[in-house]
Amino acid sequence: MTDELHPEFLVEVKDQGARPRHFVFVLLHQFTMLSFACAIEPLRIANRMAGKTLYRWSLAGEGGEFATCSNGTAFKLDMDLCELTRDDVVLLCGGTEVQAATTRKLLNWLRREARRGLSIGGLCTASYTLALAGLLDGKRATIHWENQDSFTEAFENVNLTKSVFVVDGNRMSTAGGTSSIDLMLKLIADDHGEELANTVADQLIYSSIRTDQDSQRLSIPTRIGVRHPKLSQVIQMMEQNLEDPISPAILARDVGMSTRQLERLFRRYLNRSPKRYYMELRLSKARNLLMQTDMSVINVALACGFASPSHFSKCYRAHYQTTPYRERGSHAARLSI
Repeated sequence: MTDELHPEFLVEVKDQGARPRHFVFVLLHQFTMLSFACAIEPLRIANRMAGKTLYRWSLAGEGGEFATCSNGTAFKLDMDLCELTRDDVVLLCGGTEVQAATTRKLLNWLRREARRGLSIGGLCTASYTLALAGLLDGKRATIHWENQDSFTEAFENVNLTKSVFVVDGNRMSTAGGTSSIDLMLKLIADDHGEELANTVADQLIYSSIRTDQDSQRLSIPTRIGVRHPKLSQVIQMMEQNLEDPISPAILARDVGMSTRQLERLFRRYLNRSPKRYYMELRLSKARNLLMQTDMSVINVALACGFASPSHFSKCYRAHYQTTPYRERGSHAARLSI
């Protein structure tokens, strides 16, 4: 697995006599290629820059034949879900249909390997699978921001964060996308030193290494394209209070302005009223819950601050041109194809 490199470019690493660390990538159906590639490539580059095999890896999955990622590319697997050694590291690679890919066989296998003491992690949406198996109970974890609402509703015993990645004991999780790079750089640094991890980052043209203290989403000013401190503060308050919405008058008071000033601020920068913007945030959360959970429409409505299902349905239809029931039905139909 090592590529030849001129000796002057090789990085001297610690633990020279250690056995290569073995990673088992479990590819779930419709896994995300980016998260997987960002996890496996740092291992390959670490081997190359060290001039020796520090890491080995295998691809596993149910059936042990092939796994298809969300862009349609198929990967040949090395193994089925078989018994591993205690030194192996398991990384589940999730994607767009993680609930359907989380089978009873997979859950039982994960629980068995966890009882044997293996380090196990979930990339992108695979934190859902780990949580369903009970492997994240009482632990800190993260998942892609799009899945945070549904995850919070489903797994109350997990301390969900908005971090890029989380390592809590022998459990790991990432937020998806390029966050796999950050996790792997940390593991490489822990195993063989910061110099090797930094060299791998340079090879990846990855100039800003993130830690588990970094948030996965862009800041509010960057997201909305507006750098106005009071507007950002109000939007943050809205995002943190979707189940129990705060009135525009109280939002305005808490940032030290009048309701009319707040209205003008939203109209000027976002071309909508505070009430309309707040409603869109709540409806966006509702749509995520409808698509990603089996919560009843009534409970989704309550979780998003609507007093009645009829009011929720009316607002939802006005914004998305369909009812919550039809939205869920069409989504289920697409998954069954």
